[in-house]
Amino acid sequence: YVSGIIQIASLPWLRRSALLSKEDTKNLTFEQINQRLQQVLTNIIATNISKLDPGLPSILAAHVWVSSAQVGSERSMTIGQEHMLLLSNVTHPAFDYIALGHIHKHQVLSHNPPVVYPGSLERLDFSEEEDNKGFYLVEIEPDKETGKRRVSFDFHQVTGRRFLTINIGVESPDTDPTSTVLRAIAEQEDRVRDTIVRLNISLPAETEGQIRDNDIRSIMKEAYYFTIAKDIQRETRLRLGKWTAEEIPPLDALKAYLESKKVTPERAKLLLEYGEKLIQEQRTREG
Repeated sequence: YVSGIIQIASLPWLRRSALLSKEDTKNLTFEQINQRLQQVLTNIIATNISKLDPGLPSILAAHVWVSSAQVGSERSMTIGQEHMLLLSNVTHPAFDYIALGHIHKHQVLSHNPPVVYPGSLERLDFSEEEDNKGFYLVEIEPDKETGKRRVSFDFHQVTGRRFLTINIGVESPDTDPTSTVLRAIAEQEDRVRDTIVRLNISLPAETEGQIRDNDIRSIMKEAYYFTIAKDIQRETRLRLGKWTAEEIPPLDALKAYLESKKVTPERAKLLLEYGEKLIQEQRTREG
């Protein structure tokens, strides 16, 4: 690879309080505040552009959230609402390459000029379990003016921290649910080693006490770390009071069903009104 002189305009992540005062945002909606922030950040980029030498390759390195980007775990870690920029706010022909940070999922938002999130080098949680992690190797042709230079960028994958989810379902007739769980784990043995694993075990309530947690811990000893989440399936029985299933009036049956599903009183009232209307219409048709 050939090295050379390059220009880098940088834009770090800036908190709202660093860009706008309380007076600036007084009585404004979040959308109005975001529009002001877009303008401020766009002006900062424009100021940097005015200082560039068009005879030299240039890169914009910006820690920003572009609204069209696909998000990963950072969505769940966000407290409140963060400001976003439009793709058009960062895309400018003065730059040969726009390198973005903040979003963990690697992606290309534009090719001309290239606007690229390389993503994080490590997976942070199970929402990134299937994401490829790596970095981009960028080459910029130096001997032409801005807008005419050939730019190539290739993604190079790294191994990174591995996450694995194993979903296991235990059926009601199963007399040895632990063996069922152990077989499912054994099928993933090669993937479990040195991996952060979560076991999601769905099982009937009557088999919950038959699960031998120590056996599961033993087979999972090659994992870097693991958790067990049990989803206990409990049978819901309708309380019919003095009625049998054959005798209960339709409206009472509907009411019992809604109570078993813990439907809110307001919604239950509305559904019962609709149910009563349908029952009356059916009786009218039957004469």
